[in-house]
Amino acid sequence: MHVRGTTIGLAGATALAVGLAMVPVGSAATADPSARKVTLVTDYEMPFPCGQTWSGTSRRNHSPSSLAIDWNRADDIDDPVVASAPGVVTTADKVDNSGYGRWVVIDHGNGEDSLYAHLRTITVTVGQRVDQGMQIGTVGSTGNSTGAHLHFEERKSRTVVQPFLHRLQFRFGTSLASSNCVDVPVAGKWLNRRTASLGVYRRAKAGQFLIRRPDGSTLAKQMGTVTDEPVVGDWEGNGVVNPGVWTPATRTFQLRIGSRTTRIVYGAATDKPVAGDWDGDGTWEVGVRRPSTSTFLLRSATGSSRSVRLGDANDLPVLGDWDGDGVTDLGVYDQTTSRFTLRKVDDEGTVWLGAITFGARGDLPVAGDWDGNGRTDLAVWTPSTATFTQRIATTATTADARSLTTFRYGRRR
Repeated sequence: MHVRGTTIGLAGATALAVGLAMVPVGSAATADPSARKVTLVTDYEMPFPCGQTWSGTSRRNHSPSSLAIDWNRADDIDDPVVASAPGVVTTADKVDNSGYGRWVVIDHGNGEDSLYAHLRTITVTVGQRVDQGMQIGTVGSTGNSTGAHLHFEERKSRTVVQPFLHRLQFRFGTSLASSNCVDVPVAGKWLNRRTASLGVYRRAKAGQFLIRRPDGSTLAKQMGTVTDEPVVGDWEGNGVVNPGVWTPATRTFQLRIGSRTTRIVYGAATDKPVAGDWDGDGTWEVGVRRPSTSTFLLRSATGSSRSVRLGDANDLPVLGDWDGDGVTDLGVYDQTTSRFTLRKVDDEGTVWLGAITFGARGDLPVAGDWDGNGRTDLAVWTPSTATFTQRIATTATTADARSLTTFRYGRRR
């Protein structure tokens, strides 16, 4: 883990590119030595959770290309399949009516995409933006398949190309341990009731919330598994947030208060979990954002729900108290344009929308009250450098920020 604290001017921080090495295990064989190699921009990882070991093979007559990988391991039916790289879902065919069976395609930009076929279940929807390591389905044997496995393609202009994983060319016939081990940025008032702290949720077999203290040390809270989605909130109304996770496969929230865990089933497998104080009573509740309808579904303590439409399918949810009235407001972030769209409702019930462009393409959004003034501020986390950039302004949508602070924390991708 790398930690560095610096206060910078409004020009922002310079990104740092980092390369990693892949260590193959087992024998190697080439599917097609004469295949033309194409240089890819996308940094692909294995389409499986961190640490899992899978074998990847192909054959001369493999359809549609000998460069496609068939992944297997023992008893792999229903095992999670995760996004090999971040992007937008362009295909999520849940009807078993083709050679691919149930299949997903993720567009990574630059004319590059990845394809995942023969899935048993699919947990994403068309238009949805997915992060690297996020579960998109489970291994199956649908379509033109004679046994459970994952058919995986890396494509350029819809043509299957020589696969690269962890920035190295994949050798067919190799067994590898997945390095699809990513951090996800999180924030909340973990340490006191006044200001929020930044941290990450580390996807691993045993998930961990790692919160950065002011002195640079780490507060660790273990919860969840490698395919769970993190969610934090003040579940008991004491002004300090606690950890939580949401499991897409079962649609189950697990909310931790001390040694006690509360479970709530809510949402659909394709949703994204959120949490906030919807009524201003001090205690947070859960909710989801549904990409297929660009709608927030907010659950009350009694189990009833209300819906709010905001943004597009490929936006990411970002929530906070933008006006300091004690009620959590909604917002979304477009990773392509680095644009936050924030929504608040005044005392007369009038809905106001504000927008601010902040961050760089591919950054992930974060929000918290960094200066303790009761209003939520914005931040972004740059995955390639594991760099947080905090923005403090009079209000979240004020064009001129008072300060930007940057520091590196978490695991770089």
